[in-house]
Amino acid sequence: MSRVCDLTGKRVQVGNNVSHANNKVKRKFYPNLQKKRFYIPEEDKWITLKVSTSAIRTINKNGISAVLKKARQNGNILV
Repeated sequence: MSRVCDLTGKRVQVGNNVSHANNKVKRKFYPNLQKKRFYIPEEDKWITLKVSTSAIRTINKNGISAVLKKARQNGNILV
């Protein structure tokens, strides 16, 4: 299962662990993804999305319909 947000497209980033002696070792930064169900009243159905917590905050602020519309325009979602 890929670690990609369904709405924003956030994915794993790569960086370094840096020790006190300035040794660098590759590591991964994972997005904070949650599996969440949303109700869409216009279509009268529930959908399950894997979304980042920042996307959940955006949905709470703007509404699921507006966020889905914008995600479709950006090409991040196929639902």
